[in-house]
Amino acid sequence: MKCYKCQFEIVMDRKVFRQDTCPRCDSYLRCCLNCRFYDKVAYHECRESQADLVRDKEIANFCDYFEPLVEKKEMDAAAMARKKLEALFKKPE
Repeated sequence: MKCYKCQFEIVMDRKVFRQDTCPRCDSYLRCCLNCRFYDKVAYHECRESQADLVRDKEIANFCDYFEPLVEKKEMDAAAMARKKLEALFKKPE
């Protein structure tokens, strides 16, 4: 997993516990911003519908649905749309 704050690659050989922190920047690892369900546009910014509201997404929490984010999406929606448009209007060689 990668730290949401400093992007440091962290190898976890066990479950991520509430008080675990990044060895480089000391940010909490078990927080919404490091969870695979975190989504800025979803209700409560979480795609897990049964999860409780967590107001501060950077603070460690007790969420039972936490799953470490293994890989972030490489492109946001705008970049993806731009790439599709470029492919659509690309001149044949």
